[in-house]
Amino acid sequence: MHFTRAGRGKPLLLVHGLGATSGSWDTISPALSQVREVIAIDLPGHGETPEEADSGTFDGLARSLDDWLGAKNLTDIDMVGSSLGARLVLEMARRGRAGAVVALDPGGFWQGWERNFFKATITPSVALVRALRPALSAITGNVAGRTALMAQLSARPWELDPAFVARELRSLANTRTVNSLVKDLADGAMQEGPAKTAEPVVIGWGRKDRLCLPQQADRAIKAFPEATLHWFERSGHFPMWDQPEETIRVILHAMSTSASG
Repeated sequence: MHFTRAGRGKPLLLVHGLGATSGSWDTISPALSQVREVIAIDLPGHGETPEEADSGTFDGLARSLDDWLGAKNLTDIDMVGSSLGARLVLEMARRGRAGAVVALDPGGFWQGWERNFFKATITPSVALVRALRPALSAITGNVAGRTALMAQLSARPWELDPAFVARELRSLANTRTVNSLVKDLADGAMQEGPAKTAEPVVIGWGRKDRLCLPQQADRAIKAFPEATLHWFERSGHFPMWDQPEETIRVILHAMSTSASG
């Protein structure tokens, strides 16, 4: 898998969400790299990492990540994940492959109508972004356009950097496995716990998340009873975009309280 590496200190792995890349962390990774060696990956089928035969499924991505951790001798590494990536780091914790874990708005805790809501809202959004791909820079450069395209993902999309938003949306449009992953995530089993780690597990959730709805946080904590729940009061689906300073504090606090931190 393609990855970037920056900073010095104990390694910290960052795992992005659906249709994203390692660049999704650019709002917080420079600050984290001041105190940790930050390793940010591109999941298979995303960014610069080629897809594999099973990269259109959650189990396939989990297998790829698990294999990569073993190959790089990074088992027990501290991890932070966002959305799909948050579910992946929780899965690594469940398998006993992670150190301290911070999972930001994880998928995998949908029930009933929420499954259809997730699939019915994200699928047309992907189609729209793909149709608008040639004009994304111009659209995101306009406050109204940026707000319209990012309303489901950010509590304050008008405050996001236009170039950053255009890059993220372009990545979403370019990820060929998005639709198969959406179907697999919406129709598949809920994420199971608990974590097999003695290190801290923190589940962070944006109060204004319009994709992984806030009521799902209760199910996440029931699955991972050892976890601490942190609410980002003014955030949507991506706390590292809407509340980057608070996200950095939550991550560093969790890592500093780990037994080996």
